[in-house]
Amino acid sequence: MLRRSAVTAGFALALTLVATPAIAQTGPGGETAAPTAFAQAQAQAAAAAQPAPAMIEGLTRDLGITAEQAATRLINEAAAAKVGPALREQLAAGFAGAWVTGATSTFVVATSDSTKVTSILRAGAEAKLVKHSLAALDAANAQLDAAAGTSKSVPSWYVDLQSNSVVVLAADPAAAEAFVNASGADKSLIRVEASTEQPRPLYDVRGGDAYYIGSGSRCSVGFSVTRGTQGGFASAGHCGTAGATTRGSNQVAQGTFQASSFPGNDYSWVAVNSNWTPTGVVNGYTNGIVQVGGSTDAAVGSSVCRAGSTTGWHCGTIQARNASVTYPEGTITGLIRTSVCAEPGDSGGSLISGSQAQGVTSGGSGNCTSGGTTYFQPINEILQAYGLTLTTGGTTPPPTGGCTGYQNTYTGTLTSNQSAYATSSTGYSAAAGVQRVCLDGPTGTDFDIYLQKLSGSTWTNVASGATASPDEAFTYTGTAGTYRVRVHAYSGSGAFRLGLTRP
Repeated sequence: MLRRSAVTAGFALALTLVATPAIAQTGPGGETAAPTAFAQAQAQAAAAAQPAPAMIEGLTRDLGITAEQAATRLINEAAAAKVGPALREQLAAGFAGAWVTGATSTFVVATSDSTKVTSILRAGAEAKLVKHSLAALDAANAQLDAAAGTSKSVPSWYVDLQSNSVVVLAADPAAAEAFVNASGADKSLIRVEASTEQPRPLYDVRGGDAYYIGSGSRCSVGFSVTRGTQGGFASAGHCGTAGATTRGSNQVAQGTFQASSFPGNDYSWVAVNSNWTPTGVVNGYTNGIVQVGGSTDAAVGSSVCRAGSTTGWHCGTIQARNASVTYPEGTITGLIRTSVCAEPGDSGGSLISGSQAQGVTSGGSGNCTSGGTTYFQPINEILQAYGLTLTTGGTTPPPTGGCTGYQNTYTGTLTSNQSAYATSSTGYSAAAGVQRVCLDGPTGTDFDIYLQKLSGSTWTNVASGATASPDEAFTYTGTAGTYRVRVHAYSGSGAFRLGLTRP
């Protein structure tokens, strides 16, 4: 139930949070008071869609709280996010920060102006009276930012709202003192803390991304793998020999070839350093991120797509398995022959059918302008040869409730601001008549669909569903031609289902 708050003396105030959604309060004379802004926001958050079970389970496991506390925490945090900006504007120069704390995320707002305390209480938050405004702390932090690089022994600094100070972390207090002095920041705002932190950048290993070998040759990542606790990726054997070092697409040191076989076979694997994390995905470039679910061999004739750092994402079909090809260096056996195009630099990149890894790019003929034939080293042979385990992405199943009764159904996964061509990027032939398109996107996102028609070499939008909803549908009456359907994740990420009926 709601509790009346009281202010304590000094710079520390301990005032009480509105703990439950909008319950009417009773005034001194027995009258009913309107719910606070925070209580109203709590009620709205509680009435919204329930949080994902994975969120509740993760919070209970990692924060050591109950499921009920986790649910209350998420409600309070949503309310704080809604009320906080308005309070910041209201407190103006006296605003000293806002945060949530405790097992159920009590909402606290700080001010350096004692006349603003009542405004905080009326909004339904706890109040804390402090010495320094947020503007003053931010200014000191900016001065430290400007001095960045003057000391390698200072790994981090940040504005700490709860202590109303700027915290500087360092293993060497003298180095921290020198850094602060060099910045010219007000020392009364800064607190130095001993720390053993040694931060480093972290990068993902994704199929299809570029990597560089030795002094500069380039290939593409096949699929992320592990051997025991060691992470890495599979690629083509002709890309590098055992002991050769690699750099990622960002030119940061990445790993070392552990083993390689070429010719005869065309496979290798690279062990990556601790800055890189193998992920069970393939970079589909303009077509979004593709989850890897396993490595079941697809039948001859199956649709496959390839990702590579030169030409991106291209698709075709499997023409044969157990194919042999002779390169100038020698003959490779046991390959997958496909109609997918590829070019130099795509070597080693991912071949996938649906969510199932098939192989890594070996070589072929032609190019992605005129078309060609490309051969792939089967991934399962690589896994077996080196005792590797394929890293999978734990795919989220697409929605099942919508877009039923359509001639064709397509599924996929997108991350925010990425697109996919649910039919194919090269399109499909349709006779004159009515086309019906339906999208069932993940809850809480904004996914859109566009029907595009090929005119010469240009794709033109002829119909679309582009509301703020995750779900879209439309019909289009058009002439015969080549069409394709583009699905775009305007905001949010997840799996989608698309229905298409064409004449």
